[in-house]
Amino acid sequence: MTIKKIISTQNAPAPIGPYSQAILLGNTLYTSGQIAIDPKSGELVIDTIENETSLVMNNLKSILEAANMNFDNVIKTTIFISDMNNFGIVNSIYGKYFKDNIAPVRETVEVANLPKFVNVEISLIASL
Repeated sequence: MTIKKIISTQNAPAPIGPYSQAILLGNTLYTSGQIAIDPKSGELVIDTIENETSLVMNNLKSILEAANMNFDNVIKTTIFISDMNNFGIVNSIYGKYFKDNIAPVRETVEVANLPKFVNVEISLIASL
């Protein structure tokens, strides 16, 4: 029987509802969607789409590290953006975290609204 393990780190935003930052099930990690909340201050960082996307990716990095993983372990991501016109910027920053030859699969979806009315939310699945 595989037991799920809750993954939690103070280096990523604390959940703002009844969910975990991530769950490790066997060798597979499932993260909750991350938005641009500074884990130290608890404040939103949405001054620019560049800063927002970078913080989201850094929050995901912290969760991966808490599970003894890194972006090389990521097999799938989901990106939600509030404006598809920001896709190029988000994609450029997102791409800096992955090696082209082992980049994960993903989907990118434009949505009407996201939590706290942020511009980008990203979740991922990773495996050892």
